[in-house]
Amino acid sequence: MSISKVKVPDIGDFKNVEVIEVLCKEGQSVAVEDPLITIESDKATIDVPSPLAGRILSIKIKSGDKVSEGNLILELDTINTSEPETQKPFKTNNQSHETKNLASISAKNSTHSSVTADISCGVLVLGSGPGGYTAAFRASDLGQDVVMVERYEQIGGVCLNVGCIPSKTLLHVAKIIVEAQEMNSHGISFGKPSIDLRRLNEWKNSIIRKLTSGLTKMAKERNVKILNGFGEFIDSNHLRVTDKNKKVSTINFSSAIIAAGSRPVKLPFLPDDPRIIDSTGSLEIARIPKNLLVIGGGIIGLEMATVFHALGSRITIVEMLDGLMAGADRDLVRPFQKRIAKQYDNILLETRVTEVEALKKGLRVHFEGKNSPDKPQMFDSILSSVGRIPNGLNIGAEKAGVEINKKGFINTDSQMRTNISNIFAIGDLAGQPMLAHKASHEAKVAAEAISGIKSFFDARAVPSVAYTDPEVAWTGITEEEAKTQGIAYGKGSFPWAASGRSLSMGRSEGITKVIFDEQSKRVIGLGIVGPNAGDLIAEGTLAIEMGCDANDIGSTIHPHPTLSETIAFAAEVYEGTITDLYIQGKKK
Repeated sequence: MSISKVKVPDIGDFKNVEVIEVLCKEGQSVAVEDPLITIESDKATIDVPSPLAGRILSIKIKSGDKVSEGNLILELDTINTSEPETQKPFKTNNQSHETKNLASISAKNSTHSSVTADISCGVLVLGSGPGGYTAAFRASDLGQDVVMVERYEQIGGVCLNVGCIPSKTLLHVAKIIVEAQEMNSHGISFGKPSIDLRRLNEWKNSIIRKLTSGLTKMAKERNVKILNGFGEFIDSNHLRVTDKNKKVSTINFSSAIIAAGSRPVKLPFLPDDPRIIDSTGSLEIARIPKNLLVIGGGIIGLEMATVFHALGSRITIVEMLDGLMAGADRDLVRPFQKRIAKQYDNILLETRVTEVEALKKGLRVHFEGKNSPDKPQMFDSILSSVGRIPNGLNIGAEKAGVEINKKGFINTDSQMRTNISNIFAIGDLAGQPMLAHKASHEAKVAAEAISGIKSFFDARAVPSVAYTDPEVAWTGITEEEAKTQGIAYGKGSFPWAASGRSLSMGRSEGITKVIFDEQSKRVIGLGIVGPNAGDLIAEGTLAIEMGCDANDIGSTIHPHPTLSETIAFAAEVYEGTITDLYIQGKKK
């Protein structure tokens, strides 16, 4: 038998803090990093994990006791294990900060690694997208010593560089072109637009540069060190970074936040041809194809179809499922699909591509399915947009002991902590939905949890937006989901054909639809289709988070005439108090 004494490690400026819970019992076997006790000061609640593996012989403290650094917690039978001579204190560049995560302290102390580090830090962030930079900046603001690793030369991740921002820039261009064209029926003619792709791309890229330079400046102001290169875990406290010149650096960290994002799915049967592009390639518009096939009827593909159609391309959409935009309420998709059906050459639902032949004269595409054409079709270009794959399997996280499923997702708890207590995961690789705003909120939770703050990701709703024409946005649960879950629900829908603001814009196809829990009358879902739906959906998300009922929304004075008042009108439809519509038999 080898008896080891487990003591309270360096807990910074904390002294005489209360033990609020003992998480183990005598005779129990514990592994390295298993929590032993929970301590609480007026500023943080922290679990103290075991630095060693073994069987607990005796526990020397109880709930309610006051402890400080060096106090004996328990005695452990550590047969076949070795105990470090001392439990070394955790050090950061800011020792005055008053909250620290003891899981990272213990993990640091229990690492018996011979890896030599070039850089040491308190918090490592892998990835610099909306989740990554938010995590890095928040952790730094909380006094942590932060290193952020980014594979590419510019920080900002997919969203800023080849996703959300450049696509919205191009969608704004598309909106202007279409609005100008549709003014013809109102007596205003602008003529055919002259498109200079070089200047268009320069403008788009200038916006990206402005935002990335702003992030770089803020990182410098916060003393967040940026290291460019491909990051791969060595173990639970070390990351290897290889830059573009094959130079290798090793980072030693106490805690890590994985924010490595996702990448486009590649269809194996597509030939390697410059005329075949993915969502990234579609944003660097080298030419405007006369005839474009979009494989995939999800949000990304439909947004880029909106752009290319406005620029002059003829569009065909092919989708394996029986509807576009999976996940959105069918009542919202219907007006959108009705509009684009008049604009696009074809929308081939329940159909898939089986083969693509790259010929000199074009791309010959073979289809099969319910609505497949009788013979192969020719296209100038193909946009493949069939989803994204999380990068969880590409970063060596398994070497750190992190559990990753076969799809590349990493499971986390409500604090975004993985099965390894000092490693957190956020964003696309932490699970659906793969949205930048979800990643940002998860990032703050992870950074705060590492810093000893009671922080949890417990959002009641995460909004989704398709920036198509018209836009489609939803938050909370849809009517289909309410039915599937067996929820007793009610709904109120307001047609934009009855909205003065919508009619003045020449766009009457919109709908605002609110889903209510029939028992509590609270809002549990909201969906909008129409121009600027994405800018309106936040009210619904706030209503769900605050537990608002139909009366709360209907009684809130909305400005008139606006599109936002359609949300109040939809609530009034549900309550039967609507005066802007006549609904027979539903008056209260």
